[in-house]
Amino acid sequence: MSALDFQANDLQGSPVDLKQYAGKVLLIVNTASNCGFTPQYKGLEAIYQQFKDKGVAVLGFPCNQFGHQEPGSAGEIGAFCEKNYGVTFPMFDKIDVNGDKAHPLFKHLKNKAPGLLGSEMIKWNFTKFLVKKDGSVFKRYAPATAPAELLDDIEKLLAE
Repeated sequence: MSALDFQANDLQGSPVDLKQYAGKVLLIVNTASNCGFTPQYKGLEAIYQQFKDKGVAVLGFPCNQFGHQEPGSAGEIGAFCEKNYGVTFPMFDKIDVNGDKAHPLFKHLKNKAPGLLGSEMIKWNFTKFLVKKDGSVFKRYAPATAPAELLDDIEKLLAE
């Protein structure tokens, strides 16, 4: 099983088959609009703009599980991201990343790339997962890791 074997709804509520991203390097992030890390949207969009024509997709998954920092509706989330950070990369419907109702994609990502001391829990918003072109999970990055710090790994995966 790979990250490409899942579906998720976009902000309009339409199902998206992640198989459409086969052959691309994926940067998958749980996001929030009212978080200290929210300005990372700008860095995520910069990565998307720099690499989208070279085979990289950034996928944003809003989550309200950490300090209730993503309380808005899908429409509000989309408008916020576009207006404040110029986000053009795909954003998905709000999901849970931890607990019994965690989205299956995030269950898979956490299992394949556990955090510190083997923990599968996501600690906060803007945890990032880099996924290889074949859908296998390459690495997990902490919320405090700036998107620009992933550039070397992204370029490495593009060259594979």
